Amino acid sequence: MSPTPASPRRSYGIIGGLGPLASADVFFKLMQAMAARGSIGEADVVFEQHPLGSSGATSAATTERKLYVFDMIRDFEQRGVGAVVLPCFLSHTFLDELKANTTLPIVDMMEALRHHLEQAYPQSTRIGVLASDYTRASGLFERYFPAPRFELLYPRLDADGDLVTDAVYGPGGIKTGQLDGAPLMKLDRAAASLQAQGAQVILPGLTEVALVAQALARLSTLAIPVIDSNQVYARYIAEGQRQATSKPFKVGVVGGVGPAATVDFMQKVVRNTPAARDQDHIKLHVEQNPQIPDRTENLIGQGQDPTIALYATCKKLEDGGADLIAIPCNTAHAYVERIQPRLSIPIVNMLTVTVESIRERFPALKQVGLLATSGTLGSGVYERALAEQGLQQLRPSADMQERVMQAIYGRHGVKAGYTEGQCQDDIRAGLDDLVRQGAQVVILGCTELPLLLPMAELVQEDGQRITLVDPTDTLARRCVALAGERRAG
Repeated sequence: MSPTPASPRRSYGIIGGLGPLASADVFFKLMQAMAARGSIGEADVVFEQHPLGSSGATSAATTERKLYVFDMIRDFEQRGVGAVVLPCFLSHTFLDELKANTTLPIVDMMEALRHHLEQAYPQSTRIGVLASDYTRASGLFERYFPAPRFELLYPRLDADGDLVTDAVYGPGGIKTGQLDGAPLMKLDRAAASLQAQGAQVILPGLTEVALVAQALARLSTLAIPVIDSNQVYARYIAEGQRQATSKPFKVGVVGGVGPAATVDFMQKVVRNTPAARDQDHIKLHVEQNPQIPDRTENLIGQGQDPTIALYATCKKLEDGGADLIAIPCNTAHAYVERIQPRLSIPIVNMLTVTVESIRERFPALKQVGLLATSGTLGSGVYERALAEQGLQQLRPSADMQERVMQAIYGRHGVKAGYTEGQCQDDIRAGLDDLVRQGAQVVILGCTELPLLLPMAELVQEDGQRITLVDPTDTLARRCVALAGERRAG
């Protein structure tokens, strides 16, 4: 009997420096929470802190904070950390931006607070918040504690202005290490304002406020609880709570095989995506690698094996957070069966989806013509895919196949940048040969061929209509559909 595999070891990266004292407090309380649960040896915790030049919430300081946090997350990604701990309310105002651009889950401090409130104070609906003016203006708490379920209350300004911001950021404030005296008195006055408005519980909106939450709750002027958000966050993490990233669906593209076909595929993805604005389009990660050895030369026995180069490119896309991989090269699909088992994300097989679409469109069809490189024909990848759908492959005669290869690889072929002249004569000769054999549907089985034959249908001189199937367009449509399914899910 095989042993039960061990559960993956948890690991967390704490981003310090956002406020140094509060970050260290979260780290300390996380260790306490793990010790209390007996799990302190079951997770790795990395605390990383670097100087952050600007403080406060000016536009420049917020931008610097965003870039600082993003760089820290990237560093944690490269070090194999499993999840990010972000002990900073201000940074949670741009949490969606971070989630959209990282593969790491970020433990949501606001979710932790809401979870705690619902568990510990289920009847509380009037919530007092001690937050900076920036966090308040961002609507952060309104997103997590929405009306009409909750009513959020903020301290009223008095003669001294914004007591909360001044208690934390002002001269001699909590940021400087002063945890009692004047800063505590200012927070007490702000909390008293919340109590006077009918608040049933008080939540910090600054992690520095949490440093003095217990002292604030002990003051005789307050009769309502003040939550230690740092402790709540630490316990939430120790319980193993984390949120999956809500990153946009990303299609990884093996580019450069060939370069013009890659651009053509990208255009077709854009064209087939229902979008009213830029942000509705699909995220593409293109690894443009024209140095991948020629697939056809290898398949006909004269060139270097491209397997490693194709695999390495796919791994870069996988490492870059792609949800699936598209390879806009028909011939490269002769190598997919070798590569796919070693990847954790799927390669959308262009050949398979193309043949499936043909069968759906033409249920009574028996034969399909194929214009492709000699390497693709020799590999039999399309022939097998067609046979699985009960279709017979028609291929050009040997002489006509030479002309097809000239249309693709010739001195004046499409890979050399030509779409008119001799390459047109050559590809039309190959197409006419398939029509003479009885083909009414023809697959353009090289991704450059739609650049020579961009039409969906060709009318012969005798009036016969030939359907031209573009696998690149079919692949683009399938990728768009899969992205749409993910969004809908």
